Amino acid sequence: MEFLGTLVDIALHLDKYLASLTAQHGVWIYAILFVIIFAETGLVVTPFLPGDSLLFVAGAIAALGEMQIGLLLGLLSSAAVLGNMTNYQIGRYLGPDVFKRESARFLNPAALLKTRAFYARHGGKALIISRFLPLFRTFVPFVAGVGAMHYGRFFFFNFFGAVSWVFTLCLAGYWFGNLAWVRKNLSVMILGIILISFLPALFAWILRLRRRRKPCP
Repeated sequence: MEFLGTLVDIALHLDKYLASLTAQHGVWIYAILFVIIFAETGLVVTPFLPGDSLLFVAGAIAALGEMQIGLLLGLLSSAAVLGNMTNYQIGRYLGPDVFKRESARFLNPAALLKTRAFYARHGGKALIISRFLPLFRTFVPFVAGVGAMHYGRFFFFNFFGAVSWVFTLCLAGYWFGNLAWVRKNLSVMILGIILISFLPALFAWILRLRRRRKPCP
């Protein structure tokens, strides 16, 4: 519980923590941010790391002159691209072993074939949309690897999605994060970004429940 409380505190006061790290570590803050974004997108075990809010706050701090926005955009885009590429390769390596048991209810060869068919048709859209959805952006590239999505196609949509995600949120923070009202209510803004990023998944879950409960004619 203490660990969870610490994560919540960091998430809601990310501006203060990031400003403190920037003051303490100087140029090393770029390496710290690179590692966080890489891990959040590239390692299945770290989906809890900040993503959307971190990019927004980093852009806001760059607007104060504490970081260079161009360098920030380039490095974090690279981290997001490399993170997904790593996640894809892990999924590609583990996929055949995970889905090899015929008797398994979900992780069986038939499910693997369905996964591959899905990514052959919808993998590009999934990669781009998931960039803006917490948790999903960590798991989608892994499943793309499991589904053996064509690597050239994966790379194209991975690159486009990564750059779109980083530029959108960093530049939003850079342009709007230091407006007087936003600075005064930055914790509320961070919470809003987190909640908004979860809304599409919540709506999809509600729709799925309604469809299941709807009586057959």
